[in-house]
Amino acid sequence: MKTLKALSALLSYPTPELIEACEDIKAVIDREAVLPRAERKALHRLVDDLATGNIYDLQERYVLLFDRTRSLSLHLFEHVHGESRARGQAMVDLIKLYEDGGFTPTTEELPDFLPLFLEYAALLDAPAAIELIGQPAHVFAALRERLAKRSSPYEAVLWALVSLSKAKLDAAALAALRAEPDPEPDDLEALDAAWEEEEVLFGPGAASDCGKDGLTSRMRAARRPAEGIAVPPPQRPIITHSVNPLRK
Repeated sequence: MKTLKALSALLSYPTPELIEACEDIKAVIDREAVLPRAERKALHRLVDDLATGNIYDLQERYVLLFDRTRSLSLHLFEHVHGESRARGQAMVDLIKLYEDGGFTPTTEELPDFLPLFLEYAALLDAPAAIELIGQPAHVFAALRERLAKRSSPYEAVLWALVSLSKAKLDAAALAALRAEPDPEPDDLEALDAAWEEEEVLFGPGAASDCGKDGLTSRMRAARRPAEGIAVPPPQRPIITHSVNPLRK
């Protein structure tokens, strides 16, 4: 599903390569047409914003949003495990999932970085990809709300992910995320306090696959023949993180 790779590119740090790929990204989104028209139009607005913006302004905006503000972190396990020990094991499991799928990122980003997660999902067949991105759908929904509050065009990507996932959102998990501090990036005191918060806990033994225990256990299940995340066959090509959705 190349649309997922396009969404991965749109959530990546703005570079000249990304700007050059903007028309390709639009073409992929429209050609596959797996998203409703409204979501595609919103993504077009983001692409146009990137294509016409000053590269330095775009980079500064990205850092303020996603690097400086914990509540908008693009590292999935930040919203699931916080700084608990469980996060380390979850990282190990996710790396193993990537390796089993023939996906070898060449980046210094942690494996739970959302653009990497989406690029891996793009390797799967559509049902498996939808099932995978549905697991952290409540995180996508919370991020979308926070970006919408800031009138950020990046909201379009999270809206698209929630729509693609077709997941029934875990109300309790989403409520827990909504209760977390969400300071503005220029409020340094509030930002410091947010980074000192305890990790988000959705409750052990929760029935939902979208909670802390569900996401980790489903990733572990990918190594077993039991039901869980579908892993692509070994013959799938090894790819690296790229901002161009048309590039192999």
